[in-house]
Amino acid sequence: MAAIHRAEPASSAGPRASTRPSAADRVLVAADNALKTLAGGLHPSRPMPAPPLARQAAGPDIAMPAAERELAARLMRVNHVGEICAQALYQGQALAARDGRLRQHFLHASREEGDHLAWCAQRLRELDSRPSWLNPLWYAGAFGLGLLAGRVAGDKVSLGFVVETENQVERHLAAHLQRLPQADAASRAVVAQMQADELEHARAADKLGAARLPAPVRWAMRGAARVMTTTAQWI
Repeated sequence: MAAIHRAEPASSAGPRASTRPSAADRVLVAADNALKTLAGGLHPSRPMPAPPLARQAAGPDIAMPAAERELAARLMRVNHVGEICAQALYQGQALAARDGRLRQHFLHASREEGDHLAWCAQRLRELDSRPSWLNPLWYAGAFGLGLLAGRVAGDKVSLGFVVETENQVERHLAAHLQRLPQADAASRAVVAQMQADELEHARAADKLGAARLPAPVRWAMRGAARVMTTTAQWI
C-alpha cells in the first residue's frame, strides 16, 4: 500500500514583504523631491491662505504703488528661498535619519513646507516677479547640512538644527509682517500661516528630544541666513 503524504497547507500570506524603504528608495525619493522643488513641481496639499473678506474686496494687487509691489516681491522671494532651504534640510535629514518614526516626522514637515513653497511661488507670479536665480545653490547647501547633521551628529542634533532653523525663520517672518505693505493682504495672509506652521515644527522637534546646539553653531547659522536673505532679495 502506497504511503500517503499529507501536503502542508500553503500560506495565503506568502513571504512577508518588508515595508521599510531601502536606502536606494530613499535616495530616489530625495532626488525626485529636489527636481520637483527646483522646477516648481510641488503642489500644495492645503489651499493658499486668503486675506480677510474686507481686504479681498479692496481690489487687486495692481492697486498697490509700484514701490510697494517691488518691496513685497523682494520679501516674498526671500521667503521662497527659505522654503527651498526647508525642503532641502528636511529631505537631507530624512535620508540620514536612523529612526523610521523620525524619518516620517521629517517627511511630514517637508510636505507642510511644500505648501509654503507653492504659496510663495504663486504670490511671486501674482506680483509679476520671479524666484531667486541661486535656488539650486541654496538647495544644495541646505541638503548637505541636513545630511551631515543626521549622519555625523545623530538624530538629536539633527532635531536641534530643526529647532534652531525654525525659530530663526519664525523671527524672520515676524519681521516681514512688519515690513510688508499693509495693502498686500494676500502676502500677509501667507506669511502669517507660514509663521504659525514654523512655530509648530520647532515645538514638535523639541518634544522629540532635540539637543540644543552650541552657541557658535547657532551664530554661524544666523550669519549664513543673513547672507542668504540679503542676496536673495536681488539675485
